[in-house]
Amino acid sequence: MAKVLIVGGAGYIGSHTVKHFLQHGYECVVVDNLVCGHREAVPQEAIFELADLQNVESLRKVFAKHQFDAVVHFAAYSLVGESVGKPQKYYYNNVVGTLNLLDVMMENRVNKIVFSSTCATYGNPQYVPLDEKHQQCPINPYGQTKLVIENIFKDYANAYGLKYIALRYFNAAGASFEGEIGESHNPESHLIPLVLKAIKGERENIKVFGSDYDTPDGTCLRDYIHVDDLAAAHRLAVEKVGEYSGFVNLGTGIPTSVLDIIKAAEKVSGKKCPVVYAERRAGDPSVLYADNKKAKDVLGWEPKYKNIEQIVSSAWNWEVNRLF
Repeated sequence: MAKVLIVGGAGYIGSHTVKHFLQHGYECVVVDNLVCGHREAVPQEAIFELADLQNVESLRKVFAKHQFDAVVHFAAYSLVGESVGKPQKYYYNNVVGTLNLLDVMMENRVNKIVFSSTCATYGNPQYVPLDEKHQQCPINPYGQTKLVIENIFKDYANAYGLKYIALRYFNAAGASFEGEIGESHNPESHLIPLVLKAIKGERENIKVFGSDYDTPDGTCLRDYIHVDDLAAAHRLAVEKVGEYSGFVNLGTGIPTSVLDIIKAAEKVSGKKCPVVYAERRAGDPSVLYADNKKAKDVLGWEPKYKNIEQIVSSAWNWEVNRLF
C-alpha cells in the first residue's frame, strides 16, 4: 500500500482529496496547522499530524515517523485581495513554506510531489480557452507565489532530480455528495457559497460585479470544476509523476456565467437570491476557462461532473446540513 503525505489536507480541496485517496487504497498522512483547515474534515482513517511548513523541525518529526512514496501539497494562503495588501504574508507562507517542505523531502529521499497551483499564474487571458502554453503574467501576489513555486520545481528537477506535477486549477466548487465535508472558509470568498448564504438569509444579498461584459448575459464567465474531480486528478497525478514532470490545467472547459450560477442555485434551493448589481472589479477578466486536453492526454483524467446544477446541488446539500 502506497503512503502519501497530504500537506494542507484539512482544507477544502485537501480533505476531499484525502477521502478520495483512502477510497482508492492509499495510506494517508495529513499535515495541517489548522489555521485555515478543519480537524473535523480529516477522515478518521487518515493519520493526522499537527505541523507547520514554517517550522522545519515539526516537518522533520513527521518524516521521521513515516516513509512516504509521494507528497501532495495544498498548504497555502489563497485570498487574492488579501495578497495584494499583505504580500509578505503570502511570500513567506507559500514560497518559504514550500522550500522548507522540499528541503525535508530531499533530506528523506522523497522526490515526488504533486502541487496545488492555479490559473492565476496566467494573469489576464490573451485567448481562451487557456492552455498550458499561454504566457504566465500574474496580476496579484497570490498568483506570483504560485508561479515562483512552479519555477522552483523546474530548477529543483534539473539540479536534484525532483519529480513534480503542478495542477493549475480553475474555480473549485461543490462538496462531497455524501455531505460530510464541504466548503467552509472564513472569510468566504467563493461565488457559489456566497450565493447560497444569500439565499439562506445569512447575507443581505449577492453582489454581481459588472453586467456589461461582452458575454451572453453581460456577466463574467468562469470554469467551475467539482472538488471531487480535482481530488481524482491528484490521485492520477501521483500515479503519473514518476513518468512525467510538468504543468497541467484542471477545468471542465465549460464557461459558466455569474447569472448562470445564481439561476442554478435558485433552481436547486427553490428560493430566490437577492441580487445587487455593482461596478466591475479591477482586474476581473470577462472570460476565463480551461483547455483541459493535456489533463486528458497526460493524466487520463476526465471531469465527471460537468452540469452546473449538479455541482451547485452538492454545495447546497452541504450548506443546509453543514457540520463545521
